[in-house]
Amino acid sequence: MIARLVVRLNAPVDASSVRAFRVLFGLAMAVAGLRFFTHDWITHEFTDPHHFFHYWGFGWVSPLPARWMEVLFVVLVVSALAIACGWYVRASSSVFAVAFIYAHLCDKANYLNHYYLVGLLACWFVVLPLGARADFTRAWVLYVLRFQVGVVYVFGGIGKLGVDWLMHGEPMRLWLSANAGLPVVGRLFDLNGIGLLASWCGALFDLGIVPALIWRQTRGTAYVVLVVFHVLTAMLFNIGMFPWLMIIAATLFFPPDWSRRYLPHLGRGVSGPQVRFSGLVALTSYALIQVLVPLRTYFYPGNTLWTEEGFRFAWRVMLIEKSGDLEFRVVDGESHVRTVSPRAYCTPFQARMAGTQPDMILELAHWIAKDNPGTQVFADAPVSFNGRFGTALVNPNVDLAREQDTLAHKTWIMPAPRGPPDF
Repeated sequence: MIARLVVRLNAPVDASSVRAFRVLFGLAMAVAGLRFFTHDWITHEFTDPHHFFHYWGFGWVSPLPARWMEVLFVVLVVSALAIACGWYVRASSSVFAVAFIYAHLCDKANYLNHYYLVGLLACWFVVLPLGARADFTRAWVLYVLRFQVGVVYVFGGIGKLGVDWLMHGEPMRLWLSANAGLPVVGRLFDLNGIGLLASWCGALFDLGIVPALIWRQTRGTAYVVLVVFHVLTAMLFNIGMFPWLMIIAATLFFPPDWSRRYLPHLGRGVSGPQVRFSGLVALTSYALIQVLVPLRTYFYPGNTLWTEEGFRFAWRVMLIEKSGDLEFRVVDGESHVRTVSPRAYCTPFQARMAGTQPDMILELAHWIAKDNPGTQVFADAPVSFNGRFGTALVNPNVDLAREQDTLAHKTWIMPAPRGPPDF
């Protein structure tokens, strides 16, 4: 069985599909990098903040000075264009991967699922022979990329198998009703039950789209549905480049020679090393990691959408609508109490993100404690969650200055509100 699997992984397949993906991915990343200049995001995300929320284990990562961050994004755009053009692909991918991952490790407040996906794909671009001048590649090269894209949909669908999504249609109902003012279709978004219907359609789409793309008889229809789905989400919701990235990535499920007519012949050789037993072990180990990391969310008690423990890097896409009103109480040794707003330490965007995420509330409390030695720091953090009235997210009687940030469950997070939405 293993021998047959190795033979199949090493079989030559047309390389035009992965080459087309490389070109489209590079162009998309160049556009994404340019958007940081046109929208002034470099200033907003890396220059304006005085403090940055760190990922666990990456507290040593900090942004460069403003001018050098601009240089970094110029390098990012140039390397993305080099990937698209096939210029020194492995070296260009290495530069792009380092620049992109570094930029998005600087502040946890900026986390997005598709940034994580781009980082993973960029790392694979360094490893895979995507710049080889050959008409054929090994099947495992294509399968790796398909797998990386497929896990996004599969775990995105699994994440939607919850009470709020399937029973209450939340937060889709809230988001659609916010678009009720759109011409022509807007009135549909206020109809009773439309949020629940859209939620079920979204779950079925995520769970079914990968098998439908793999099966030849349904592939064409599935891709049309995929394009319509992602274009609609791009029009209705502010989710950045994610829809366009997935439209591009889904072409990997086409027959390997689908783009042959558009690309020049490079040579009749086969690029890429053959997979041996050690390579099979490495690929299997990577696949297990990609499965286990999203599943870690189920090992934490409580509702992950509320606690957000194990939420990042788990492909929990479009499942939460939260808003918070965070405020800290600083108590000195003489029991004098004063309040501190997150705005004293954060930009408005950072404060909005921190107000609904316990680990960021904890880090912010530590910043306050550092500036106020010998004090206790308590957080009042009422949070509205998927259409429910504000409920305390963290225990207001716990001194967060004494709590440590670990990967273990944070016992000072309050239970999630139960019952149907209030509004």
